[in-house]
Amino acid sequence: MTVPLEPDPSISPRIQFGTELRKFRLSAGFSQRKLCAAIHMSISQLSMIENGHRAPTMDLARRVDEALGLGTTLTGLLDRLNRAAAQLPRWFRPWLDFEREAEALRMWEPLMVPGLLQTEDYARAILSRKPGITVEQAEQHVAARMDRQSILKRPMPPMLWIILDEGILHRPIAGPEVMQGQFKRLLEIGENPRISLQMLPYRSCSVVGLMGGFVVADMPKGAPPAAYIESQTTEDRVSDRSEEVKGLVLRYDMIRVDSLPRYESLNMIKETMQRWTA
Repeated sequence: MTVPLEPDPSISPRIQFGTELRKFRLSAGFSQRKLCAAIHMSISQLSMIENGHRAPTMDLARRVDEALGLGTTLTGLLDRLNRAAAQLPRWFRPWLDFEREAEALRMWEPLMVPGLLQTEDYARAILSRKPGITVEQAEQHVAARMDRQSILKRPMPPMLWIILDEGILHRPIAGPEVMQGQFKRLLEIGENPRISLQMLPYRSCSVVGLMGGFVVADMPKGAPPAAYIESQTTEDRVSDRSEEVKGLVLRYDMIRVDSLPRYESLNMIKETMQRWTA
C-alpha cells in the first residue's frame, strides 16, 4: 500500500511527477526498458517524462500504476497536480515552471505588491474584487497565490531583484491594518540576503516603467531567460522570445539606475508605514 502523494508547489508538476515515477520504477526493480515494454512506450518518451521535459497523461499514469502494482498512486498524484493547476489561468501556467526553476527573478512593479511578496490579506483584497467572482473562487485563488510563495522557503530559493514604484506605498488597496501587515512583510523580505528590494521614488521622474510591470526569469544551465509581462488586456503574457526579453532586461536596468539604494528603500517603507499607522 502506498501513501497518497500531494503536489509540492515549489516544484514543477512535470518534475514532481517524473521524479516520483522514476522512484517507484526503481523501487520495483524495473529498468526503463522493462517498464517501456510493459506500458508500450519508447525509452526516449519515458526518459523525457522522468526528466520533467514532457507532460504526462492520465492514460500513462494508469498504465504505470498497473505495471508497477501501485494502485492509484500516480493517477491520484496527476489528478491532484491537474486540479491545483486549474486554479490558475491557462495562459499563466507556463510561467509557473519558469518561476519555480529560475535561478533569479528580476521584478518591476508600478501598481501593486507582486504576488510572490503579498500577504494573504493583501492578496484577498485584490483577488476578491474581480468582477463576477464568488467568495469560494476568490479563496481558491488566494490559496494558489500563497502556494506559489513556497519557492521562497526552499533551501536554495531564487535570487530576487525587486523594484517597486513609490506609489505602491500610498495606494490604499485595503484598510490600514492590511497595508501595515503588507509593509511589515516587505521589510522582512528586504532583510533577506537573497533578496534585493529597491524603491523607485517619485522624485526620479522616471517614465520607463509606466507601461506596466514585468518579471524576467534567469534560467539555469544556460537555458534562455523568459518573461512575464503585465498588460491592460484580460490576459497578461508569458514570453521566451529573445529580443523581447532583452528589451525588458534593458528597461529593468534603466529603472534600477533611477531607484534608491537598498537601505534608503527600506527607510522609505518604514516612514510610509508610520504614516499609515497614524
